[in-house]
Amino acid sequence: MKIFISSARKGLEAERDALDGLIRALGHTPVRFEDFSAQTTPSREACLRALASADVCLFLLGPFYGHIFPETGQSATHDEWVAAQAAGKPSFVYRKEGVEFEANQHNFVRILEAYATGKFRDSFHTSEDLMVKVVQKVRELESAVSPLAFAKLVQQPTLHWSSNDGASQAVSDRGSPLELHVLPLDFPGYSARELDQLGGSLTERIRATRMIGSDVALNPVRADGYVGVSLPASRPRSWNTPQEGELVECRLYKTGQLSIRATLPRDSHGAILDPDALPQQIAALLRFSGSLNIVQADRIVVAAGVSTEMLMSVDTFDPRRSRQSSQLMGLGRSGRQLRTEPDESVTLAALGAGAAEVAPHLAEALILQARR
Repeated sequence: MKIFISSARKGLEAERDALDGLIRALGHTPVRFEDFSAQTTPSREACLRALASADVCLFLLGPFYGHIFPETGQSATHDEWVAAQAAGKPSFVYRKEGVEFEANQHNFVRILEAYATGKFRDSFHTSEDLMVKVVQKVRELESAVSPLAFAKLVQQPTLHWSSNDGASQAVSDRGSPLELHVLPLDFPGYSARELDQLGGSLTERIRATRMIGSDVALNPVRADGYVGVSLPASRPRSWNTPQEGELVECRLYKTGQLSIRATLPRDSHGAILDPDALPQQIAALLRFSGSLNIVQADRIVVAAGVSTEMLMSVDTFDPRRSRQSSQLMGLGRSGRQLRTEPDESVTLAALGAGAAEVAPHLAEALILQARR
């Protein structure tokens, strides 16, 4: 289990450092900005990417609010709180007692304490006090029953694969697109009016997830049978700069199917199917789908696919440096389709708390096809 630790470091140095060792000792993975940033002020984008990969979020409230990002007017912790709630991540808040909050932090604490009653909140006085309470909460999470429930499908669902759509070629040119499809089960579909209304709100819904920078242009797309939003490609600093996978398109079909397209991680040797990174990317796309608050059915069908390209390999992606060599492993045919074939439906929790459990199965199926 990946546990994201969110707080300003100032005033909580001892607590953050103690939590790192404690979580590792419990057999889980702590995620902190200290581990992926050499700066005292973390990158907002790096923090949000790390949060998206986590299963659980711990929010510590100390005396200081933290550095305010000019693009949001909020601190990193405040941005992370908004993103965690939008993604439906389990979030636990611990407030330090016996300290005086600065004005911005006092206002932030009021926001959290006024939030929906379903969020867990507690307080602590010392690092030792906090450690005991976190151990209790982690043990509860370990013993919790999975929110997912699977059921065999009576018949194979009809899915729209954008890799079969000639109109998607412009997006395909940006790299090997990873497709994620969510189809609500026993859903009658949208009327033309309903689809038009949802299309009009799609840009706002994407912005509300805070998973897309406020400076990124979102371009509405309307076609026969679906509405959508496309995102411009980011430009690498140089030809051999590794690029992480990024969201490129979101579509909502008249049938109710929600489809997300993203690029795969890549470097100078081409796109990479990373057995470790792919489940995390798919889980993030599942949570993103849920945070749009469009699919409301009790049960859904989830599928994933990848369109291959000439330079593609099953390998390890390193965001810091490009590979020196690569082995194509038979993936050299551009346009070959790797797809999961859904034979089960699952509860809506797959788009939230259950994303980390569903994603590895989808990723493993794609990796196995690639290796064959």
